[in-house]
Amino acid sequence: MSKWLFALIGYSFFRFPGAIVGYFLGNLIENFSTKNKFKKSRVNNISSREFELNLLALASLVIKADGKVTKQELDYVRSYFVSAYGKERANATFKIFNDNIKNLGISPVKISMLFNSALNYESRLQVIHFLFGIAKADGNVSVSEINKLLEFSNLLRLSHADFQSIKAMFINEVGGAYKILEIEKSATDNQVKKAYRDLAKKHHPDKVQHLGDAYVKAAQEKFQKIQKAYERIKQERGF
Repeated sequence: MSKWLFALIGYSFFRFPGAIVGYFLGNLIENFSTKNKFKKSRVNNISSREFELNLLALASLVIKADGKVTKQELDYVRSYFVSAYGKERANATFKIFNDNIKNLGISPVKISMLFNSALNYESRLQVIHFLFGIAKADGNVSVSEINKLLEFSNLLRLSHADFQSIKAMFINEVGGAYKILEIEKSATDNQVKKAYRDLAKKHHPDKVQHLGDAYVKAAQEKFQKIQKAYERIKQERGF
C-alpha cells in the first residue's frame, strides 16, 4: 500500500468518532484473524488485536482533543503501529476500525477497565507515554490534550506523580529533571539516588517486553530521559 493511500486510511479513521470496547469484538477479531491468517497472540490477558484496536481508540481521542487533526500526529500513530506490527498488520488494524467500529462511540471508561484488568502497571505507563508522544508530535502539547491525558491516566489508575513524570519528559518546565524523578528540589542527595533507582526499576524496558519491540524501544527512550534527568541533577549538585 502506498504511503498516501495509507495516509487516506488514517485520515478516514480519525475523522469519525469511532468505537471500541473489547467485550464485543471477539467474533470480529476471530473471523478477521482466521480469514487473513494472522497468528493468534496475546498481550498478558488481552488479545493483541484487541489491544491494538483499543489503543487506536485512545489515540484518536488524544488527536481530536484540541479540536484539530494534524498530519504530524497521524503520521506518528501510523509510524508507531507499522514499527510495532509491520505494515500489513497495521493496515489491517486500521481497516477493521474504519470499516466496522467507526460509527459507535468510544468509551474511555470501558477501555480503561479492559486495560486495568489485562495489563500490568508498567504497561499502562507505556500507554500514557505513547499517547503523550502523539500529543507532542506536532510540536506542542495543548492544555486540552494535557487534560485528556490526565483523564486517561486517572482511569488507568496511574499515580499523579507518574503522570507528572511522563509529562515532564515531553514539556519543558522549571525543575523538569526533578519532576521526572518525582522528587522536590529540596530532596537530599540520597533521596535523589533512591528516586533514580526506583524509577529505573519501574520503567525498565524489560517490563514491557511482552508488548513487542516497538514498545521496548519506546521504553528505552523513556529510560534514557530518566537517566539524563538524573545526570543533570548530579551535575548541578556535583556528586
